[in-house]
Amino acid sequence: MVGGAPMYPDRTIVENASTADNLTTLVAAVQAAGLVDTLASPGPFTVFAPTDDAFGMLPAGTVEQLVQPEMKPQLTHILTYHVVPGTYSATDLMAAAMATDGSQNLETVSGDILTLSIMDGRTLVVTDELGNSAHVIVADVYQSNGVVHAVDAVLMPQM
Repeated sequence: MVGGAPMYPDRTIVENASTADNLTTLVAAVQAAGLVDTLASPGPFTVFAPTDDAFGMLPAGTVEQLVQPEMKPQLTHILTYHVVPGTYSATDLMAAAMATDGSQNLETVSGDILTLSIMDGRTLVVTDELGNSAHVIVADVYQSNGVVHAVDAVLMPQM
C-alpha cells in the first residue's frame, strides 16, 4: 500500500503511482515532463518517489513553476535524478552501503550521482549532490517494471 492504494506487482510504476493519493504531485510532474511512456516502459527502474508532503517542503511556487512548459528540461532533469536503472531492493542497497564503508553511490538516469547510506542501522537515506537527504519511508514496492521507494524529500541535482 502506498498513499492508501494497493500497489500491484503486475502494473507499471506509472499505473500504480496514479492510484496513490500521496503521489499526485509526482504523477502531475511526470506528465508535465512527458515521462509517462518512459516510466511505463519495461525498465527495470528503481524510483525514489517523493511524496506530496516532500514536494510541499519545497519553497512556495516551486512546483507550479517547474510544471510550466518552458521549465520542461529542468523538470525532466529533476525527475530522472530520482530514477536509477535496474531493480534495487532496500536490502540490496543497505548491504551495498555497508560493504563500502557505510555509503554507496548510484548513477541515475540523468547521469548524476545519488549517495545511499544507512541511519540508525535500519533507515535508508538518499543524499543528493547538494548534500540534501531524503529518508525512504516506504521501501520495496515492486512493480512490473521495477521497484519504488517512497521518500520524504525531493532530491535536487546540480543544475
